Amino acid sequence: MTAQYFAPVASPQQPRAAFADRHIGPAAGDLHRMLAAIGYSGAEALLDAAVPAAIRTGRPLDLPPALSEPAALERLAEIAARNTVLTSMIGLGYHGTTTPGVILRNVLENPGWYTAYTPYQPEISQGRLEALLNFQTVVSDLTGLPVSGASMLDEGTAAAEAMTLAHRAGRRREPGTFLVDADVLPQTIEVIRTRAEPLGVEIAVADLSGGLPDGDVFGVLLQYPGASGVVRDLAPVIEAAHGRGAQAVVAADLLALTLLRPPGESGADIVVGSAQRFGVPYGFGGPHAGFLAVREGLQRQLPGRLVGVSVDADGAPAYRLALQTREQHIRREKATSNICTAQVLLAVMASMYAVYHGPEGLAAIARRAHERAASLAEGLRDAGVEVVHGAFFDTVLARVPGRAAQVLAAARERNVNLRPVDADHLAVACDETTTEQHVAAVLEAFGAPAEVRPATEAFPAELRRESPYLSHPVFHRYRSETAMLRYLRRLQDKDIALDRSMIPLGSCTMKLNATTEMEPVTWPQFAQIHPFAPLDQAAGYVELISELEDRLAEITGYAKVSVQPNAGSQGELAGLLAIRGYHASRGDGHRTVCLIPSSAHGTNAASAVMAGMRVVVVTCDDGGNVDLDDLRAKIDKHGAELAAIMVTYPSTHGVFEESITEVCDLVHAAGGQVYVDGANLNALVGLARPGEFGSDVSHLNLHKTFCIPHGGGGPGVGPVGVREHLVPFLPTHPLRPEVGDAATGVGPISAAPWGSAGILPISWAYIAMMGPDGLRAATEGAVISANYLAAKLAPHYPILFTGRDGLVAHECIADLRKITKETGITAEDVAKRLIDYGFHAPTLSFPVAGTLMIEPTESEDLAELDRFVAAMVEIRREIERVAAGEWDAADNPLKNAPHTAAALLADEWKHAYTREEAAYPLPSLREDKYWPPVRRIDQAYGDRNLVCSCPPPEAFED
Repeated sequence: MTAQYFAPVASPQQPRAAFADRHIGPAAGDLHRMLAAIGYSGAEALLDAAVPAAIRTGRPLDLPPALSEPAALERLAEIAARNTVLTSMIGLGYHGTTTPGVILRNVLENPGWYTAYTPYQPEISQGRLEALLNFQTVVSDLTGLPVSGASMLDEGTAAAEAMTLAHRAGRRREPGTFLVDADVLPQTIEVIRTRAEPLGVEIAVADLSGGLPDGDVFGVLLQYPGASGVVRDLAPVIEAAHGRGAQAVVAADLLALTLLRPPGESGADIVVGSAQRFGVPYGFGGPHAGFLAVREGLQRQLPGRLVGVSVDADGAPAYRLALQTREQHIRREKATSNICTAQVLLAVMASMYAVYHGPEGLAAIARRAHERAASLAEGLRDAGVEVVHGAFFDTVLARVPGRAAQVLAAARERNVNLRPVDADHLAVACDETTTEQHVAAVLEAFGAPAEVRPATEAFPAELRRESPYLSHPVFHRYRSETAMLRYLRRLQDKDIALDRSMIPLGSCTMKLNATTEMEPVTWPQFAQIHPFAPLDQAAGYVELISELEDRLAEITGYAKVSVQPNAGSQGELAGLLAIRGYHASRGDGHRTVCLIPSSAHGTNAASAVMAGMRVVVVTCDDGGNVDLDDLRAKIDKHGAELAAIMVTYPSTHGVFEESITEVCDLVHAAGGQVYVDGANLNALVGLARPGEFGSDVSHLNLHKTFCIPHGGGGPGVGPVGVREHLVPFLPTHPLRPEVGDAATGVGPISAAPWGSAGILPISWAYIAMMGPDGLRAATEGAVISANYLAAKLAPHYPILFTGRDGLVAHECIADLRKITKETGITAEDVAKRLIDYGFHAPTLSFPVAGTLMIEPTESEDLAELDRFVAAMVEIRREIERVAAGEWDAADNPLKNAPHTAAALLADEWKHAYTREEAAYPLPSLREDKYWPPVRRIDQAYGDRNLVCSCPPPEAFED
């Protein structure tokens, strides 16, 4: 294909504002006014007071000077030009696909979708929740299993989650053995090995084409179709597995399931896979939406996110996250998975691909890919080339004794990448984008006539799918682009994203995702590179990844950074596995205790358990700091077994703890390692480096500090940075020897060598355009904005934790517990009432129940900060009216929030407050009003009456 993109030409004569001035919301004069409100004359004075001198770095950031936006795009265009886009017929779980233009423009490139946050406040997330419910319905229908989650991180990690789910379902105490078919994708096998080893689970790999070998196993994993392309009847192996009390897991291809008997009909208990080929580009490996579906009886053990249907205060159907949502914060070290997010944006794209094409369109795409493969096989056989498997879907395995390299080179000369299996075998995968010309070119490469003829179906008739799928009207209603466009807009309008207002979520850093940062993601030279294409075709990616890793290492003070982890939770696991590997290499494998402060993010404890560690909790004092006396006591008790401490810095309580260096020293003196969670790095960049003030390893959240958008709850990137002694233990990859140290590395953390590489240009562009001074200015802005909000809100809501001189770091916690005790108005009531004011709520009841954690970031301008303050102050006045008895304690605007237009227009209005007070509590709302689509949702009802696929249209008739 010919790659085309448009790169702007920078004009040195044309003056432009520095990008940092666009990224940082408050202007210089506004910052001075904000500092005055806090009580400081300048930014340096505030930082000197707020940030402990002991952690301050002694050198500025050694990064290239800031680039203008046009210059950054020009540089990225140069990098992209070093990638060569060939037609990749490699397969291995990654396939060519065409993203419908209406989805590309109106989802992937639309800030209304990509800047939304995780749907923890479901009333203002109904659009993306409906899209996710569509995704769950697609997966459930195609796999033949009744319940699917709202997406996983990728296929490899989904299979690893299925392994642990199978173990739980078997109710076995001992780790046991998990049996994997040799024809499973190689990267999946190795991800499973990485995850199994710390848990003591044995992975046995065997050829299961002839049945199960002897031995006791708790689960069996099959690939359908196999990595070699073969299509086999799964039922006999699944039946044999069930006969031994084992769970049957199938890694399946969604597109193939439009033609092949679904695994659920063959008895599979769990089905995993990737929805990548449903309209999501390669992106050199990601991000893509994995999936995991389960049989009846396993839904309450499902890892990750599950969207369900409940009802709102009026009894109308409404969507929300169901069951184990955010289980890590509740169960902590008892959590069964460390995943606290999903791949929402990519799942939305995949679901809309299914809505766009419908079942007939999907089947037509699948038939076309299969027919191309069958024609290729027929042409090869006619030319005397042995086709190994007679039954296949889209991948042909050819045997060419001693000629594999020759054929591979001949195909590349024809601009086609094939997959070398060994010296005698090549695999060729067809997909949605495969044309007759591609098939002809491949035939020529094999030395066969370039004649493409129709061929018969190449899988057994008994494996042909007979059951219907995607029968819900949503998959039949939007055939014209006009209808599809309006459906996407209708869903988008139901939600609050950053394009509508600030999202003041503490610990989540919802900052600007600039258009210039986003633009290169869809350039073909970045989007259309297969993750296992020859590396010389990805020279631009190699350069970009190397530069980004080096710059992140400079920012954090670490020796080396790996971008492979494709979520913060996976970065945590990678860092802890590096620590585990380091101790084992020194003969200290007995060091398994991980100290975790009680304030820590819930994934910390879950990740530690997954890394084979035993969690010991360290208490926090009344100021929210790690209790040093308790830390010393725990070290005295567990010192000989101490592996690590995990601390978040600045703390989850939003303060710069003065004792962090002492914490590091105490742990190091006992032989442990220090893991600093990088979730709050936005308060440190340019001011302090974890690798300098005592940390050995951190994960970073590129979807927070470094501007990759949250996408409604994904994609994310969670790179791991380590000091020199931990470098040998960074992640590796079975198909890319260039990644990590194969001799000492911990194995792959994600299925793709460089994780979600397709979105790394975003963070590269952010760092390049901000430059060293801009990055430090962003940190200053974040700290100033947080302290400004704390100062403005403190007269109305107590600020729970503060550091030296009453200052906070990048976020502040408003404590409503006393207000609740006196008035009955809860933090949740305030969160829901903020919806009527047009705001997404702050983080609710974390890390302390009954509080709101507020993080403004540096991107919000003073007008928006003041708009939020005005809303919170007015809500406080409303609370006072409840306290004074003017409004009933159970019937007031806060308890009844949010208010829909339908509720306000009802014929009967029985409340003591007026419709105007409900809808327009501030005059400014008359100019720009967000109308929530549903009233407050009954969470418990949805868990008691679990519905996780699209409800019938009549459910919404009233």
